[in-house]
Amino acid sequence: MIGVQDDPGARRGRRTPPRDAAEAERRLDRLAWLLDDLFRIPGLRWRVGLDALIGLVPGIGDSITTALSLSLLAAAVRYRVPKVTVLRMALNLAIDYAIGSVPVVGDVFDVWWKANQRNLALLRRRATAPPDEVRESRIGDWLFVGLVGLVLVAVAIGATVVSLYVLAAVVCGLASLLGS
Repeated sequence: MIGVQDDPGARRGRRTPPRDAAEAERRLDRLAWLLDDLFRIPGLRWRVGLDALIGLVPGIGDSITTALSLSLLAAAVRYRVPKVTVLRMALNLAIDYAIGSVPVVGDVFDVWWKANQRNLALLRRRATAPPDEVRESRIGDWLFVGLVGLVLVAVAIGATVVSLYVLAAVVCGLASLLGS
């Protein structure tokens, strides 16, 4: 069960988890299961959830499932997990949303990535861990966040280079058409 560490900040008006932590955990389990593992593909050991299925709807499917997934982030804040873990959970969702938005490839990725199950596992580990263990685990979270940050910077640079190349090609093409 997800536990809440005694935090003096809770007395200063911070939001606290629901009184029935077992019920809250059941809801989070159910949400992660619905979004990531609802159906078993016969003959295979793969499970597919509503995230991948609703994601098939162009334009809004991934937005809807990401909005539903935000409740896991809200739970992480309620349980006062370290901010870097909340950031890591948000990055899991961002990766799921960004790649999941790509037609076909993104839907296959959604079946594999299972951001909600990943986030639920992070939430459980951090919310029930003793303070010393949480401090140690933050290093892994920071490494993950740093690596994702570097990849995002590389992707942004690559996209900028490709965009400039395409823009230059279009300008050259238009110039040759108008110059004829």
